[in-house]
Amino acid sequence: MTNNLIRYKSILTGQPNLERLYELKKFPVFIGCSESPQNNDLFEDMKWDICRDSGIIQLHNLIQLNIIYSGYHSEAIGGIWSKHLEAFLCFLSEFRPNKILEIGGSNGTLALQYTKENKSAKWTIIEPNPAFKGNAEINVVSGFFGESEGLITNFNDTDTIVHSHTLEHSYDPGKFIKSISSFLKIGGKSIFSVPNLYQYLKNRFINTINFEHTCFLTEPFIDYLLQRNQLKIIKKRYFEEHSVFYAVEKVNCLKIPELPNKHSEYKTLYLDCMLFYDEEVNRLNSLIDEFNGDIFLFGAHVFSQFLIYKGLRSKKIAKVIDNSKLKTGKRLYGTNLFVELPEITVGKKNIAVILKAGAYQEEVKKQLLEINPAIKIWE
Repeated sequence: MTNNLIRYKSILTGQPNLERLYELKKFPVFIGCSESPQNNDLFEDMKWDICRDSGIIQLHNLIQLNIIYSGYHSEAIGGIWSKHLEAFLCFLSEFRPNKILEIGGSNGTLALQYTKENKSAKWTIIEPNPAFKGNAEINVVSGFFGESEGLITNFNDTDTIVHSHTLEHSYDPGKFIKSISSFLKIGGKSIFSVPNLYQYLKNRFINTINFEHTCFLTEPFIDYLLQRNQLKIIKKRYFEEHSVFYAVEKVNCLKIPELPNKHSEYKTLYLDCMLFYDEEVNRLNSLIDEFNGDIFLFGAHVFSQFLIYKGLRSKKIAKVIDNSKLKTGKRLYGTNLFVELPEITVGKKNIAVILKAGAYQEEVKKQLLEINPAIKIWE
């Protein structure tokens, strides 16, 4: 057991008007890879509730943060992430921030690129598992925002708070946004990117909500939380169907907006997605049973964990392949499958790869076929 924190009330309304939507029993608690024995892996029931008054889907039982983020596992690699970085940097540069606090800076890529082009900028990163130690322009603090502000130097003159694909990881997005608003002076800005979770679920992407993305935090709910906390939306931009960029400014007061109710729409959307994967795993298992060659599964991530959980015949899968060199040679958490780079498929003649990579599907498919044109891609 992991001593879960329990959500008994809606994270938007604060009311207990919730209904159980779906449950995945004994799901792996960590999205990533492990070098420990398989019997050390932890599993918990993933219980999803939906708020009758708003329609937000939220995880009932929250896993402790030190378990969820027990290791570094979030490299933003690949063509889409490169384009996202470039687009978000352009968006950020429109506002010319000079004293920046970044929440969840990961490997420091955003900070390094921005300070390279803006020599006078001072940047502080707060990140629970930093993969970057900092430099003269970039100060790195190990910790969680909201718990460790006292460790951050020179934060009183911060003019902009930045975060990218971080808000959806917060256990209490309303409190997270309120903390940002409290931190900023009037006129201070927050510029951030969030995944377009509505499009993710509509497109049946497996990584929409899980033990890390603990609520279906869509655009209408983000808009509502921002305005409720004196943060005026001054610009919004869409990056493909992948992300939404926001620029907001702290103001004296804003009219509190009406909370939208998406209950019927979001309930149907989620349950249809689960039904789709029940049928999809049956289809993939038929292909596995009929195939006599080598079978690989792409993605040392929740993409693969979910398919295996749903009953994918993993005994006939040789390896998981993934582009992360940090995962190579390690075991996909919650499974007995080990990870190799896609180049392991070079020269193989009778080979198939199961590919369910969400927003990264097309770029990975192209990459695999360039490595080995003989690969059969099962999408």
